[in-house]
Amino acid sequence: MAETKSKTPVKEEKETPVQTPAAAKTDAKSDEKEQKEKALTALEIEKAFKEYSVAEFFKKNRQMLGYTGKIRSLTTIVHEAVTNGLDACEDAKILPEITVEIKKMEDGHYRVVVQDNGTGLPRSKVGQAFGQLLSGTKFSQRMQKRGQQGIGISYAVLFAQITTGKPAHVKTGTGDYKIFEADVSIDVKKNIPLITNFKEYSGNFRGTRFEAEFAEVDYNKSEYSIGEYLRRTAIANPHAQITFVSPENEVTVFPRSSTTLPKKTKAVLPHPLGLTTSDIMDMASVSKARKIGSFFTSEFARFSSDKMSEIAKMLPNVDFDRAPKNLQWQEAEAVVKCISQLKWIAADASVLQPIGEAQVEKSLKNLLKPEKLSVIERKPKVFRGGIPFSVEAAIAYGGNAGSTGEGKKGEILRFANRVPLLFDSGNCAITEAVKTIDWNRYDLKNWETMPVSIFVHFVSVYVPYTGAGKLAVSAEDEIVQEIRFALMDCARQIGIYLHGIAHAEEQEHRRQIFVRYVGEVAQALSEITGKPKEPLLKKLEKIAKERTALLESNGGDEGESEEDADLAEIEKRSSKNLRDEGEEKED
Repeated sequence: MAETKSKTPVKEEKETPVQTPAAAKTDAKSDEKEQKEKALTALEIEKAFKEYSVAEFFKKNRQMLGYTGKIRSLTTIVHEAVTNGLDACEDAKILPEITVEIKKMEDGHYRVVVQDNGTGLPRSKVGQAFGQLLSGTKFSQRMQKRGQQGIGISYAVLFAQITTGKPAHVKTGTGDYKIFEADVSIDVKKNIPLITNFKEYSGNFRGTRFEAEFAEVDYNKSEYSIGEYLRRTAIANPHAQITFVSPENEVTVFPRSSTTLPKKTKAVLPHPLGLTTSDIMDMASVSKARKIGSFFTSEFARFSSDKMSEIAKMLPNVDFDRAPKNLQWQEAEAVVKCISQLKWIAADASVLQPIGEAQVEKSLKNLLKPEKLSVIERKPKVFRGGIPFSVEAAIAYGGNAGSTGEGKKGEILRFANRVPLLFDSGNCAITEAVKTIDWNRYDLKNWETMPVSIFVHFVSVYVPYTGAGKLAVSAEDEIVQEIRFALMDCARQIGIYLHGIAHAEEQEHRRQIFVRYVGEVAQALSEITGKPKEPLLKKLEKIAKERTALLESNGGDEGESEEDADLAEIEKRSSKNLRDEGEEKED
């Protein structure tokens, strides 16, 4: 009998190689090397960690402060110096006189000189004001100001330093016959000022003169130039006189159109709405109040003792008689939650200081000389947790309205706390509001190609800029809606005016048709009737004028002409129609 072989495959066992002592030693060295490399990498990472100053950060990120492009950079430098000068003058209740001079150097650099007649600076504060980023008086104040962060003019000093290697020169006098001059630069590693070549002497000088040399900048006469920036600054600051000396030695003066200084703005306490737990903890840690309860009632707006009692009832386990510094995070978090559940009086709007309807009208008439001007000042509103704000708007038509250049075209004049916003218009709440309006309702469908200037001024204790460069206002819903309503109010009046012009042109066209053939008609009637031509001609001309509502008053007749009556009726009807349409749109 044949032997049957099994068909089940047999697995072959692989032979495990025997590791020799030499091979084991090699692998051990490899593992040790890998461990050393890992340890070395961790050590390198640890060494790479270092602290750097805010000056170093912005030196590498200049675009965040508006220093992008040669034209924009030069305008930004002038903007920072001019706004400081205007604030200094208003703080001292002095009518501002600002001089800006730009000179092109032989090596292509530009020298910028800005001088004001404000309060000046004491010698001890020159370094901080011009040579230290995030230093100044504005950041900690809850008050309407042009600047907010304390970066502007000090970065202009740093920009001169990193583009030319030269310090800025500052001359200041406080009116006490002591003048201080010095070169100012910045220690970038430490963000501290370096003062050199200083001297102090007696003299009659009050104000501040800033002078610095810059590379990587350029000058032209475009809509983003220094000249346009100063023109718009003059519009929003009718109490200021601004003189500009261009690189071509052309002198342009923007005369003040008003001698009324803006009222001094007041500081405002933070409103409870919108507060975060961190805000309360930070304020409590430095509060001088003796109790947590009195801390809330004394250091926050609209926080009455009754409101404090309501919160105490809602949080019976919290002892509000303790010192504020003993407030715990969980307790502050609970207070924030209670605040959101209560009704509060709106934030105090008296702290806002708009330009004023009369001043805006005077300023725009002085600089634009429009055929028709409509100005509106809206009542204050609040946004994002109770921050008060207000909007001023105007629309100017005809005259010098519209942007300068080849032919007239529409322009949007954007402002925040009296400061022109020249750049980044596409990301701005003001531009967004303009886009949402149906301009065809007001005979302004193609306003971009018409001699039209749209003026919008946003006023607030805190302006929600889209970036540190303060170039555009964030498009918060409440802000966009309020700007939109303000512009619609202005557009109604412009629409009435344009309706009147269109009607008058139509009537004139009709009159010209009558007049064109009246001579021939008179001649034909004369031949048919046998009457003289001249009397017939005069009667026909009179009929033509009457039928086209252009009858002129003769011999000093008093009273309203038919033309005036017709136009008044048209304006009345137009006003009603536009008002009804606008209300429908707002609803």
